[in-house]
Amino acid sequence: MTLHVLIIRYSFFAVLATLANLLAQRVVLSTGETVVHYIIAVGAGTLCGLVLKYILDKKWIFYDETTDLKQNGWQFVFYTGMGVVTTAIFWATETAFWVFFGTDQMRELGAILGLSVGYIVKYQLDRRYVFTDAKLHVGQCT
Repeated sequence: MTLHVLIIRYSFFAVLATLANLLAQRVVLSTGETVVHYIIAVGAGTLCGLVLKYILDKKWIFYDETTDLKQNGWQFVFYTGMGVVTTAIFWATETAFWVFFGTDQMRELGAILGLSVGYIVKYQLDRRYVFTDAKLHVGQCT
């Protein structure tokens, strides 16, 4: 895969995961607008985006062919672990926009910005620490 194809594909998957995240948040926030609803919304959105992005990255970015359930489980744990820092970037940015501007539109803009930065960092971490046995390695993208 060329670097150009990688960037387009990874960006497209990040957009899909972002949309899944925001959709899940909207569904939860449609039931109420309390702080508790917000916390549940952010968690549900993060989970939806995480699972979708893992599936897409594994198959279409890193071409990982691991089928063993136990190995896949550990791989998902590591993938999730790499996402802890990047999720903190996302949550902090989204929350800051929500607190500072106080509107759903600005909260979502903060989420999009936070997720964008987070995904760039996440790719680098996943490439180095999660999908180490996958077909795509450093230097194979030109």
